[in-house]
Amino acid sequence: MDISIVIPLYNEAESLPELYEWIVRVMNDNHFSYEIIFVDDGSVDNSWEVIEKIQGQGLDVRAIKFRRNYGKSPALHCGFQRAKGNVVITMDADLQDSPDEIPELYRMIAEEGYDLVSGWKKKRYDPFSKTIPTKLFNATARKFSGICLHDFNCGLKAYKNIVVKNIEVYNDMHRYIPYLAKISGFNKIGEKIVQHQARKYGVTKFGLNRFVNGYLDLITLWFTSRFGKKPMHIFGLWGSLMFMIGFGALIYVLTMKLISIISGDLRPLVTNSPYFYISLTAMILGTQLFLAGFLGELISRNSPKRNHYQIESEL
Repeated sequence: MDISIVIPLYNEAESLPELYEWIVRVMNDNHFSYEIIFVDDGSVDNSWEVIEKIQGQGLDVRAIKFRRNYGKSPALHCGFQRAKGNVVITMDADLQDSPDEIPELYRMIAEEGYDLVSGWKKKRYDPFSKTIPTKLFNATARKFSGICLHDFNCGLKAYKNIVVKNIEVYNDMHRYIPYLAKISGFNKIGEKIVQHQARKYGVTKFGLNRFVNGYLDLITLWFTSRFGKKPMHIFGLWGSLMFMIGFGALIYVLTMKLISIISGDLRPLVTNSPYFYISLTAMILGTQLFLAGFLGELISRNSPKRNHYQIESEL
């Protein structure tokens, strides 16, 4: 099979018939063998009934329905697990992603050898309250990940099948699928300018809180990718450094007290020096950080995935 199209959706009943007909037209015009996988993320409208009706029109549709709303990342994860096509395309169900982009995305994967191609909605039909935070978000993601993409969160992407089978999309990590792919060893990541359609039906399902959550998820992903299997390298380093600063401050305080005793002046108290409190705080923090690293190592070494590595080929 050439292509699997994974479409997560939530309350998109109005757009589904038009989207399906558009995809089928593009697939038939280009003579692709394909499947469409709808993932209903707990919709409360009649989206599932519409999907059942669509499925009755042909054998190219598969569908999953969540019992409740889990989010886009779980929907993509379940869709990826079931995808059989050599190339996997993801797109949103709100008609803002154009199926006409699929042939070129497929070509970039199949002929140019990209592991992943991300869409870039260079011209967007969104208000400034959304576009400006998006630009800041993408700039931060580029800095942390080292991947030169303009639009990390574009729903229209293409992947080799092996990529989606070797990444785990969880929580709200769908925003960072290119970063997840890079962490898993898939480094040939490309970008294609795609058309952004104005929303035709319904309302957006994402609020401004996604930008705050997105930054927190990015920090988490960056930290776990660098130190997830070696926590002592970060906690132990900073813990040792803090302890040494505190120990140095303590030596200074004791030395000054000893000098005052030798000179016969017993009035200065150790607790009068700010270095006493610096030493106390720094040594406590240093000890706690070191213990955090030690506990992290114990947890990491008992993880069932501690020796899970991405093997590309074997003879």
